[in-house]
Amino acid sequence: MNRRKRAHDDDDGYRSKKRRTNEHMEIEDRLESLILRVGEKSTASLESNLEGLASVLEADLSTYKSKILKILIECAIKLPDKCTIYTTLIGLLNTKNYNFGGECVELLVKSTKDCLKSLRWADARFLLRFMSDLVNCHVVSAGSLLQLLDNFVDAALEEGVPQVRRDWFAYSVLSALPWVGRELYEKKESELDRMLGSLEGYIKRRKKIHHNALRVFKSDHPHPQEEYLDCLWQQIKRLRSDMWIEKHIIRPYLAFDSTLCEALQHNLPSLVPPPHHPSTLYPLPTVIFRMFDYTDCPEGPILPGQHSIERWLIEEQLRHIMMSNHEERKECAAQLLSYPLKNKIPLEYIIVEVMFGELFRLPNPLCLEIAYGSIMIELCKLQPSTMPQVLAQATELLYERIDLMNKTCFDRFVNWFSYHLSNFQFRWSWDDWDDALSQDPEQPKAKFIRETLLKCLRLSYHQRVVELIPETFAAFLPDKPTPNFKFAVDGPYPGTVETRASANLIAAVKRKCTSDEILVLLKQELDPPTGEDDISEAIYNPAKIEVFVQTLLFLGHKSFSHSFAAIAKFHSVFKSLGSSEEAQICMLRSLIELWRTHQQMLVVLIDKMLKTQIVECAAVANWVFSKDMVPEFSKCYIWEIVHLTIRKMNKHVSKLQKEASEARKQIDDSDSDSSDSEDETRGRRKSKNGDKPTVDQVEKLEDRLETAQADQKNLFLIIFQRFIMILSEHLVRCDTDAVDFRTPWFQWTIGRLHQIFMIHHEQVEKYSTTLETLLFTQDLDPNILDVFHQFVALRM
Repeated sequence: MNRRKRAHDDDDGYRSKKRRTNEHMEIEDRLESLILRVGEKSTASLESNLEGLASVLEADLSTYKSKILKILIECAIKLPDKCTIYTTLIGLLNTKNYNFGGECVELLVKSTKDCLKSLRWADARFLLRFMSDLVNCHVVSAGSLLQLLDNFVDAALEEGVPQVRRDWFAYSVLSALPWVGRELYEKKESELDRMLGSLEGYIKRRKKIHHNALRVFKSDHPHPQEEYLDCLWQQIKRLRSDMWIEKHIIRPYLAFDSTLCEALQHNLPSLVPPPHHPSTLYPLPTVIFRMFDYTDCPEGPILPGQHSIERWLIEEQLRHIMMSNHEERKECAAQLLSYPLKNKIPLEYIIVEVMFGELFRLPNPLCLEIAYGSIMIELCKLQPSTMPQVLAQATELLYERIDLMNKTCFDRFVNWFSYHLSNFQFRWSWDDWDDALSQDPEQPKAKFIRETLLKCLRLSYHQRVVELIPETFAAFLPDKPTPNFKFAVDGPYPGTVETRASANLIAAVKRKCTSDEILVLLKQELDPPTGEDDISEAIYNPAKIEVFVQTLLFLGHKSFSHSFAAIAKFHSVFKSLGSSEEAQICMLRSLIELWRTHQQMLVVLIDKMLKTQIVECAAVANWVFSKDMVPEFSKCYIWEIVHLTIRKMNKHVSKLQKEASEARKQIDDSDSDSSDSEDETRGRRKSKNGDKPTVDQVEKLEDRLETAQADQKNLFLIIFQRFIMILSEHLVRCDTDAVDFRTPWFQWTIGRLHQIFMIHHEQVEKYSTTLETLLFTQDLDPNILDVFHQFVALRM
C-alpha cells in the first residue's frame, strides 16, 4: 500500500508540474501575441492599446521579464516598420520600472554587437535605428546616442579598410537620422553638425568606380541612377534644411510626452564596432532605380521628390514588406496595397518602381526573379482598376529606354514580360512598338521583341505565338521548333556512308540493342579498316559522334522525357565516344545542328549532359567561344547555357566544400573528445563512431575539392581569356578598317562580359588576383579593362 501511495503521490506531483509548465507557456504565448499584434487594426486608438499593453506587461515583469525582453528585441529586428510603436511601449514601461528600461537598453547594445560579429548587417542597422528612436521616448540619453553614432562615423573614416565597410557604417548612421534628427538638433546641435560634417567629407572623398557597373541605364536622362549613399546624403541634407521635420513617420510617443519626459534616462553602454577581418563580407553598394516622376502620375496624390526623405522612407518600408512576405505572393500583394499611408501617395506607382528596382538590382536580386513576376500578377488581381495600367505604363517606359539598358537587366525584362504575358492570355498592343520593324534586328528594341516571343514559345506553343502578334510582326516570329535531322533517308545526304549508318543505327535501337552493340555497329560502319577486332574509342572520330548524337536524339525528339530516356539508356556510349574535350565539342556541334530552331531543347539537353557528366564544363565553354558560335553572341540562349555551366561548376565546388569541412570537423571534434575524461565523452564517442570518417577519407575529399577548385578556376580563365581574344580582335579589326567599334555585336558582347562578372561575382572574386595578373593587365584595351575594374571596385 505504501508503494502504491508513493507512486500516486509522484504521479500527482508530475501532473501538477506539467500543468504549471503548460500554464506558463500559455501565458508566454499570450504575451507574445499581444506584443506582436499591437498597432494592428483595432476599434481602440493606438495610444490606448499601448497604455493597456504597458499595464499588462508591467504586471507580468516579475515572472516573465526575460521573455518580454527577448520578444521586444526580436520585434526591433523583424518588425522595423513598427519601430516607433515598440519604442513607445518601452518608454511607458521605463516610466513604471526604471530597471527594466536599463536591462532593455543593455540587451539592445549586446544584440547589436552580436549582429555585427555575425555579419547580420540589416539587423544591426534596424537595432541602431531602434536605439535612436528611444531618445524620443526619453529612455536613452541624447549624449550617449551621439557617442554611439560617433563610433560608427569613426569606423566610416577608418583608413586601410575596404570602402564597402566604411560605406555601411556611414549609411547606418544616416538611415537612423530621420527618426532622431529633430531631437538631436534641439539638444545637441553643434555635436550633430560636427558629425554630419565628418560624413560629408567622407562621402565627397569616396571612390565610385563601381557606379557604372550597377546602373540599370547608361544615361541619367530622364531620371538619374544615383549611387545609394549619395542619394541618401542628398535626402538627409534636404531634411536638415527642413529643420529635421518630416511628415511620414508615425510617432505615438508624442501623445505620452508629459509622462515620458519625467522618466530617468539611460546611457547606452559602450559599443565599438569589431575590427575588419579580410574574410568579412560586407553588403555591396547599390544604385537607386528611378522610373517615374510626378509628371508620370497626373491623377491623385503627388509623388514625393527623389531627394525628399519621404521617398526614402516609403521605399524602405515597401521593400521590407516585400522581403518579409515574398514567399507568400498573395499575402505580399495584400500587404503592399494596404500600406498605412496609401492615401497620401501614388501607391501603385511607387510599388511598381520598387518592384522593378529590386528585379533589376545588380549584381543579383535578393529573391528569385519569378517571385517579383508572381507578386505583380497578384497586385493586378487585387487592384484591377489601376495596377494593370500602371504596369503597362512602366513597360512602355522601359521599352523606350531599352537602348540604354544594362544587358543583365535586359534579360530580366524579357523574362518578366514574357511570364507576365503568359498569365494574361498574351494580350499586348504590339502595334505601338512598330518602330522596331524598321530597325536593325540586332538593335535592342527589335531584339527585345524577338527574345520575348522566344520566351513566350517556352510558355505556350508555336501556333499560339503566331496568333498573338499582328502579321506585320511576322519577321520577329520564332522558327517552328522542329529537328533538322541531316541523316534522314530523304535528307540532304542520301546514299552516303553516314546516312546508311544512321539507318542501321535506328533499326538497331528499335530492336532494343545494347550499348556494346551500338559501339560495334558504329565501328563497323564508320571506322576505317585497321585489321583490329577491339572496339576501343581512343581515336576521336567526328563521323561516329555526329551520326550517333543526331540519330539518337532525333529518335527522342518528341519530348524532353524521350530525349532523357535515350541519353540514360545509352549513357555509356556517350561517355565512350566523348572521351576527350574535342569529342565533347563535336557532340555539342551535332546537337546544335539538330536543334538550332529549338533553343529550349538545346538548353535543357546541354544541362542534362552536364549533369550526367557526358560533357565537361570546360568543353561547353570552349564550344560557346568557338568561331562558328560567335555570331550567336547576341542571342540570350547562348548566355543561358554559359550561366548554367558556371552554376553547375559552382554547385559542385560548394557541395565538396561542405562535405570536406564537415568531415574535417568530425575528425577535429573526435580529437578534442579524446583529450576529455572518458566518463564525460563515452556516450558522445559511441554516437559518433558509426559515422566518423577516417583521416584517409577526409584527405581524399580534400583532394577532390582541390581538383574541383582548379577546374572552377580553369573554367573562369577559359571564359575570360576567350572574351578578351574575341573583343580584342574586333577592336583591332575596326581600328584597321577605320570604323566605329561600337557595333550592336560589340555592345551585346561587352555587356555579356559584364554580366559574367556581376552574376557570379562571389566565385570570380576568389580569382580576381589571378585574373589581374594573367589576363586583365594594364596593356589591355580600356574598353575591356574598365569592366574588370568596375567589378573589382564592388568590394574595394
